[in-house]
Amino acid sequence: MLDFVDADPQADGRRIGAVGYCMSGPYALAAAARYPDRIAAAASFYGTWLVSDAEESPHQSLDKVKGELYIACAEHDELAPLPMVDELRGLFHRAGTAGEIELYPGVHHGFAFPERWCYDKPAAERHWERLIALYRRRLG
Repeated sequence: MLDFVDADPQADGRRIGAVGYCMSGPYALAAAARYPDRIAAAASFYGTWLVSDAEESPHQSLDKVKGELYIACAEHDELAPLPMVDELRGLFHRAGTAGEIELYPGVHHGFAFPERWCYDKPAAERHWERLIALYRRRLG
């Protein structure tokens, strides 16, 4: 994808944003760690298994991130249970990572998509506000 961006004369490849939902949430965070000089902003919304044994589990590389991260977690989420979120929050702060981990109270995994049974309009609107604010700060 970075090669594609680099080949596009209309794209600004110096500052890139990444976003992931569910299983792609950890991928956005891993990209920020793998390409710290390129990914200026990355967001994960109800990302799955944010602390795991996977080689590129986000918790293992928070100290490599140079950009800003925004990690939004649902209060009710079997794929990112609250103890995992608490552990990630501690690791995030110890690594000195720029950004925020926010817990969305009362919502379930998948809250941002209107087609889902668990859609929550206020939380969905907040997630857009937070993502757009992050991108404005870091990408211009």
